[in-house]
Amino acid sequence: MHAATDRLEFAPPPTAGLTRALGLAVLAHAVLLAALTWGVHWKRDAVTVTAEAELWSSVPQQAAPKLVEIAPEPPETPKPTPKPTPPPPQAQPKLPDADIALEREKLRLKKEKQQELEKLKQDKLSQEKLLLEKKRQQDKRDQDRQAIEDKKKSDLDSKRKEAAKAQQDAKQMEAQRQANIQRMAGLAGATGASTATGTARQSSGPSASYAGRIRASIKPNIVFADDTAGNPVAEVEVRTAPDGTIISRKLTKPSGVNSWDDAVLKAIDKTGKLPRDVDGRVPNALIISFRPRD
Repeated sequence: MHAATDRLEFAPPPTAGLTRALGLAVLAHAVLLAALTWGVHWKRDAVTVTAEAELWSSVPQQAAPKLVEIAPEPPETPKPTPKPTPPPPQAQPKLPDADIALEREKLRLKKEKQQELEKLKQDKLSQEKLLLEKKRQQDKRDQDRQAIEDKKKSDLDSKRKEAAKAQQDAKQMEAQRQANIQRMAGLAGATGASTATGTARQSSGPSASYAGRIRASIKPNIVFADDTAGNPVAEVEVRTAPDGTIISRKLTKPSGVNSWDDAVLKAIDKTGKLPRDVDGRVPNALIISFRPRD
């Protein structure tokens, strides 16, 4: 007893509501069993309809048998449709030898025609390629010819420009040479002094010493003994011939002393001819100044 008591003392406490749970489980099973039984019985029993009637007919008729319900048959499972078997190859009818030869001839002609068409096609492609290659070569020749013509034209233009430039340079050199020749010829016969800067062969006017030479040639012919105040100047314009012969003289600026002016004009008339300049010329018109005390 003591051992059993110890065991119960340390056992887990009993589950609450165990009896109620067992009762509910039994009740549920009983309801389920009744439902299954009713369902099976309903499927098994057949419904029979019974009816009686009394009919009167002028012609006796046979009654039909009672209606009996037949349970529906289960649907049949569709059988797989068998694949149609291909028909066996029909045997080719054997042709006679003439037909065989004709067929062979047709095949041969057809093959030859195809070969001929293929050959024509290949020939056409070859001709097109040849024409294209010829056109390309012709274009290349035209381009080369145009390039050569352009180069020739450019060279010709360059040569023309060089020739024109050379001709212009030659003209300039010839003009410079002629100018140098004229300058050298002028220098060879020039009458100017060593310090002269001109380019002409001789000066257009008289030399610097020519006026003094003229006064020296006329002054000895002047006869004047009057006493004058100062040193009056008488200017005379003298015109001469190419050999120096005096053609005319005119007093352009009187000195204010009439006796001195008359003495100068008389001395010019007495001189008659003027000396030549250093270049051998005599100016055709001169203005000479005279003073009593020079």
